[in-house]
Amino acid sequence: MPHIRRGPDGQIDSLHRQPGAGTEFMADGHPELLAFIGHTPANSDFGKLDADFVRVIEDVIDTLIVRNIINITDLPGEAQAKLFARKSFRERTARNSLRLFSDTQFGTVIDDTNFGELP
Repeated sequence: MPHIRRGPDGQIDSLHRQPGAGTEFMADGHPELLAFIGHTPANSDFGKLDADFVRVIEDVIDTLIVRNIINITDLPGEAQAKLFARKSFRERTARNSLRLFSDTQFGTVIDDTNFGELP
């Protein structure tokens, strides 16, 4: 629960976890508070673009490795660790995601090989 202290101009001057003398409570999602901590819609849009671009770079690196243009060991150790961490996270996320076309006990019911030749 953020508590703020305003400066002489009425703008937020500081942010506090606990209430204190001269502070006032402000709700977490208040636009004035978000602006103070630097979270504006423009910044969040830019962050989304950055996240998408990171995924593109990761895919480019994967393509270069698959085509034997570079080896994973050519990258610095820190880069290798970050790539492996992202891959591991994505694999865990994919395993836990909704699978619309996974194998089920109804596979034999839908199997069209049991219908024989059609006229």
